[in-house]
Amino acid sequence: MSYIALLAMLLVVGAGLSCVRRGPNIFRYIPGPSSSSWVFGHLLQLRLPLQMGDYEFTWLKKFGSVYRIKGSFGEDRLMVADPAALQHILNSGAFGELGPALDAAAYAFFGKNSVMVQTGHEHSRLRAGLNPGFTAAAVRRYQPIFAKVAQSISEKLNLSGESLQNISSLFSIAAFDAISEAVLGCPKESLAPKFVEVNLKVMNAAATQSPTQILLEAFLKFLPKWIRRQAVKIPTQSSRLLRTQTRLATEEGCRVAREKLQAVNEGLERSDDIFGFLLNPENSKEGLAFEDIVGQTSIIMIAGGETTANSLAFGFCELGKNIDFQNSLRAEIHAALSANASDVAYDSMPLLNAFIKETLRMYPAVPFPERLATEDTILPLSDPIVLRTGEQLTQIPVQKGQVVMVAIASHHRVPLLWGNDPDIFRPSRWLDGSVHNREAIGPYARLLTFMGGGRTCLGDRDRIMEMQIIICELLGKFSFSLPANHFLRIRYTETLQPADAEGKKSLRLDVKRLL
Repeated sequence: MSYIALLAMLLVVGAGLSCVRRGPNIFRYIPGPSSSSWVFGHLLQLRLPLQMGDYEFTWLKKFGSVYRIKGSFGEDRLMVADPAALQHILNSGAFGELGPALDAAAYAFFGKNSVMVQTGHEHSRLRAGLNPGFTAAAVRRYQPIFAKVAQSISEKLNLSGESLQNISSLFSIAAFDAISEAVLGCPKESLAPKFVEVNLKVMNAAATQSPTQILLEAFLKFLPKWIRRQAVKIPTQSSRLLRTQTRLATEEGCRVAREKLQAVNEGLERSDDIFGFLLNPENSKEGLAFEDIVGQTSIIMIAGGETTANSLAFGFCELGKNIDFQNSLRAEIHAALSANASDVAYDSMPLLNAFIKETLRMYPAVPFPERLATEDTILPLSDPIVLRTGEQLTQIPVQKGQVVMVAIASHHRVPLLWGNDPDIFRPSRWLDGSVHNREAIGPYARLLTFMGGGRTCLGDRDRIMEMQIIICELLGKFSFSLPANHFLRIRYTETLQPADAEGKKSLRLDVKRLL
């Protein structure tokens, strides 16, 4: 079947089914922005603005932390930034599946055995088995790896001889190096060259979001899961790249894992990397099978590396804008290094950690993931909403099959939670009492950057440590400023990416050696 024929079929099926798949009647009375497009609803404004949040944050200020938007073909959705509602979505079990489009993307990127695409008991079993590899004690073993990667970035900056640097590209390569050694226990030079090449292509890919893609994803909601997951087989350039990446990740994961098991059988010590740790049956009460561990190769290599690289790029861009804060943070770093350069107490550095928290608040990797209601449920609200009829609601009924948007980026900009200036990058809010002290939803600093509940990101601790080490290494030796022609476009491409005026992933800063 040709791509055009398949698209036509999906148009017919999707448009027909959309007529009977609506939200509860009450949704139509929930305030929200008006839509001029029945086909796209608000999805173009949400996912393809010039800058991420151009429309979303305006809607947040106008309609509050819960409001209605339109999906494709007149579908009703809720944008949810309310704390109580988010607690329910993430922890109740009533929203136990990813949204249809996100599920299909995860299946395409990470493979059928990935913990991200599993649900119910199987998802819980995999998480329980994988958790020991990501504890605080486990992450401390990776600290020398992150330090070596940070030093390699410094060396590249020293050797380049140029002040203008595309730090986005540097961080992507460095993040891949770190993940390769921490997860697989080997430098990327020992991996299959094609695997490295394809992974870096995926990590550095330009935005693939387009009206056509949004329309195609809209049809997925009306199709059975097994069919929508086959959308990856549509013969487009991006889908071919994803299929290649998934296949190579599985092959390389299998090869590395078998070599580790063979080394143990020959009497050699087990390695301390994540694969080596998890392959030891003594470290997992769940007794993960070989296929369980290998099946996580793609998600850890792609999701772990790319999100860290982008967070660092956005953070250093903010340092380039805020020279006074950059100097203060550098002074803290120098003091910490002088006190004990061999064992820096990163968690005891207030400015460093306030800076990381503010970066993750302003630039969450996934700003509005979709979740699917797997049963009829009631969404509680921290703050009542007033319907168009004038009626006040303290809870919202949600029907099975309804898609809701977990509005992480909006949640991170609710003034009641983060202070009166949530649109401003201000690390001092984490030190002056501006941040709320309500019950935490997310696992780190009350933020939802790493999600929450049963689908909390496994790699939150190692991502924080990697950022701490790289920031200290680079900012201790270099200064960063914006070039005269600076332009940053914040694009949504399943994750947030820094892009240039042409939409290509890039972030250039002026870098000068200090030490």
